[in-house]
Amino acid sequence: MINSASDARLALTAAQAGAAVVREMYGGRLARFDKSAGDFATEADLAAEKSIVDVLRAARPGDAVTGEESGSSGAVAARRRWLVDPLCGTLNYAVRNMLVGVNVALRVDDGITAAATADPFSGEVFWTDGHRARVRRDGGDEELAPSPESRLVDVNLDPPFPNAPGFRAVRLLADPEFIRLFRPRVVSTTVAVAWVAAGRRAAYVTDGDLRDSVHFAAGIALCRAAGCTVTDLHGEPVYTGAGGLIAAADAETHAALLNMVNGQASHES
Repeated sequence: MINSASDARLALTAAQAGAAVVREMYGGRLARFDKSAGDFATEADLAAEKSIVDVLRAARPGDAVTGEESGSSGAVAARRRWLVDPLCGTLNYAVRNMLVGVNVALRVDDGITAAATADPFSGEVFWTDGHRARVRRDGGDEELAPSPESRLVDVNLDPPFPNAPGFRAVRLLADPEFIRLFRPRVVSTTVAVAWVAAGRRAAYVTDGDLRDSVHFAAGIALCRAAGCTVTDLHGEPVYTGAGGLIAAADAETHAALLNMVNGQASHES
């Protein structure tokens, strides 16, 4: 019988394997492979994904896998599906910026039961068994503790924007109340979602449809397990539609951001 603790250890191991590839290939001349709308992958994305998927398939040959680069394998309606984002922040990485993350998450039925986000360059891996959230550093684990103290809020400006014109992330950055309460950041990698769980960011905001998202599943699971306040842009549960995400360290920060988002929608109507 597979349990969540075993799955969580596997997620951590797989994320570490991908991170090792990303770290090893950093700084070299990498071939690029065009995708769509100006997006691209590098040799490092593909190599890291292969390393992660090899670890998962060796340990759980019956599980389905969805990788950002290789697509989906296994039964379409599989109860257990691994979601793999081998290098989140590819453009950062391609221009030799170390702000990247490696995401691995396991969806069982409708819930994420194990997840890990690795920072290849700090060596940290943020991971959860769905109940507790921890960071592995130098071989030891430390509980994650969200905090709004920094007032730093990351806003994702990448398309698509399914909630426009009712919500536009770029308008949030110019909101006078946002400027008064928070300090905006745009790091262009979902490692910033894990930072909310770790107390290094007060919140993270993005538009988009996050169902079975290889980019966001791990970070959302980490935030939930750490006790953050997590909803879509309308205050509803995530994964129920194209509602985006507000992941906040505490209820007060979440309420302030939700009020600003609702203010945009009211202005448009």
